[in-house]
Amino acid sequence: MSRLRFEKDYKHNDTFRKSYSELSHLIFGIEFEEYYQKGFWSDRYVPFSYVYQDEVIANVSVNLLDFVIQGNKKKALQIGTVMTHPDFQKRGLSTKLMNKVLAEYSDACDFMYLFANKDVLDFYPKFGFETFNEHIFYMNFAVNKKQNRNLRKLNIANLKDKNFIYEFVSNRIPVSETFSTFNSEGIFMFYSLNVFPQNIYYLAEEDVIVVFEQEQKTLHLYDIVSKKEIEIEPILTKISDLSTEKVIFHYTPAYKNLQIESKPFIGNEVLFVKTFRNNSFPLYIKHPLMSQA
Repeated sequence: MSRLRFEKDYKHNDTFRKSYSELSHLIFGIEFEEYYQKGFWSDRYVPFSYVYQDEVIANVSVNLLDFVIQGNKKKALQIGTVMTHPDFQKRGLSTKLMNKVLAEYSDACDFMYLFANKDVLDFYPKFGFETFNEHIFYMNFAVNKKQNRNLRKLNIANLKDKNFIYEFVSNRIPVSETFSTFNSEGIFMFYSLNVFPQNIYYLAEEDVIVVFEQEQKTLHLYDIVSKKEIEIEPILTKISDLSTEKVIFHYTPAYKNLQIESKPFIGNEVLFVKTFRNNSFPLYIKHPLMSQA
């Protein structure tokens, strides 16, 4: 244990960064090297790690972003990539790293939060985090005739499309004034590379990027990226097809004159939130999937 040393924010250190990516692949099956090489690893993503013989063996990462809550911006910090190499588990390393994060950022944010697997639900309350139940939003929707969809599929592996997506999302407005994240383009690009590379489209007439997929009769809408206020119904009409009967919003919609329903969301992970300075975390919201670390 005495040979462990603490390192943070080492994205430009090839040895530590590649070791970090190897550990994340071992624990979660995800890698960060392409994410770094394509320029998406910004100063808003900060790993706090313990290193043993130049290998990252434990980590708690910080994502610095903002919340938009009822139109008001709040400073937020999302914790992610909490992991320890199997050979170094049960030594309290995650606890020490969590305490380092809290010591550095408690005075700088309004909220800290994270999404945790259900097998570690007793860990985060020790640091003052509380569980919050998300809600999922959905509506019935159908088109009665075939539409001229005019969708251009974007290819994240194409340099021109990649730059177009990154510039667009870096200058977006929040997807919802009720509740959404802001300054989270780095996480969006991670999803674009690793989760939804086949589901990103551009609608030229509306000037929006839409991330969606159709699953049988249900349209899953993961994000709408826009630089201006939008009308949602023309977009839904263009991205749905004749089989669509239902739309699920994987964020908190704030559209007027639509009959949108909600119900408690049951997922594989649980939302934990720690609040500061008398802030209140809102109820009946869905954290945007495309900015969930």
